[in-house]
Amino acid sequence: MSKSRFLVRAGAVTLVASLLGGCAAIDKISTITVAPPLSPVTNPTAQPNYRPVSMPMPEPVPVNYSPNSLWRNGSRAFFKDQRAHQIGDILTIKVKIADKAQLDNETKRERSTSDDSGISNLFGLTKIPFTKQAIPNRLLTTDSSTSSDGKGNINRQEILQTNVAAVVTQVLPNGNLVIEGKQEVRVNFEMRELIVAGIVRPEDIEADNTMDSQKIAQARISYGGRGQITDIQQPRWGQQLFDHILPF
Repeated sequence: MSKSRFLVRAGAVTLVASLLGGCAAIDKISTITVAPPLSPVTNPTAQPNYRPVSMPMPEPVPVNYSPNSLWRNGSRAFFKDQRAHQIGDILTIKVKIADKAQLDNETKRERSTSDDSGISNLFGLTKIPFTKQAIPNRLLTTDSSTSSDGKGNINRQEILQTNVAAVVTQVLPNGNLVIEGKQEVRVNFEMRELIVAGIVRPEDIEADNTMDSQKIAQARISYGGRGQITDIQQPRWGQQLFDHILPF
């Protein structure tokens, strides 16, 4: 490609970008003092990105009624229990994390050595043959000193308090429930994710169908985000590549 043709194409691209930017600026100016309009209420199943949800469901259990009995087969209590107890049920997990750790470590090590070796005469000789130079009293003198000082400090404090709804995905043979929940909140161009998974006991579920996260066994709790703010806070991929490749 010739240089002139390249310059023409670059100018065309710049012109198009400028026109698009100008149109966007005009649109923003036209909405000054105007409240953002609300989206119309539409059928969510008719949206292009709609996908049906498939969740684990319990196996159908036939209901058998005994004559002259108020007890329903398969019921956990005389009155209906609203707490989660089977696959597909939903319970609310109250995530409460308040961790604090402070560690101070220091290691010091010092060593100093000094060696002197020599001879006053060699087999009765006081001078080196052929050179007529006196034999030195010290043939070898070495001094060495080693010192190291290592310090480490950790001061961490994490506080997280929120709620997330989880779904029962499995009922273990001993009656414990395997749960998993995921929550996504998007504000502008930043997405926040909260994931909770683990094993819970039905006895630890409170009457309002909630449960503290401290009672989850094998708990896996993840809270993070992705988006424009997270991208700015992360080093560029080139810098991360050099951090892994360069040995110093």
